[in-house]
Amino acid sequence: MVKIEDLNWEKTNGLIPCIVQDIQTKSVLMLAYVSKESLAETLKLNQMVFYSRTKNRLWRKGEESGNVLKLHDLKMDCDQDTLLAYVSPTGPVCHKGYDTCWEEQNKAASQFHRLEKVIQHRKQNPTDQSYTASLFRKGINKIAQKVGEEAVELVIESKDDNASLFLNEAADLMYHYIVLLAAKGFTLKDVENILSARE
Repeated sequence: MVKIEDLNWEKTNGLIPCIVQDIQTKSVLMLAYVSKESLAETLKLNQMVFYSRTKNRLWRKGEESGNVLKLHDLKMDCDQDTLLAYVSPTGPVCHKGYDTCWEEQNKAASQFHRLEKVIQHRKQNPTDQSYTASLFRKGINKIAQKVGEEAVELVIESKDDNASLFLNEAADLMYHYIVLLAAKGFTLKDVENILSARE
């Protein structure tokens, strides 16, 4: 994580541009500016706090809308005068209601990451009608049991030649596996990091 003193504040007259990118989808969400004070608040809260040039004050993203940007990592460029923030958005980023400030949809690169976002949303915003939310309510033992059941069903279907049944069981296993990751507080990215380290 970047330290405030590592940045070249003099070169940029005290305000450094910060590119904000979704850690899951890799979509660029917005660009804003940080001051030393706003960066200190960002690091303290683990949420993006910028400096508003129009209001001349610190501005915590989502302070009015509730659509905060949870900080995961912060990197500076080779000239020490630009930041790249990896975040998880809790809603649309643009004040006009768009996912990004370029009126683009913030979609995950793969279906698995899109599914993971839906599962995380169900975990954080449970409803009585949601099967996913019901799994989280039942707890880790029930979720782990479902992963085991789906794995066995996939193995059974792999011995036959019905492609449709096999693929449906594979999808069921992947769904419950991602729910289990979420229940344990992990994401697909955590697993990807392990796989990358094994290359």
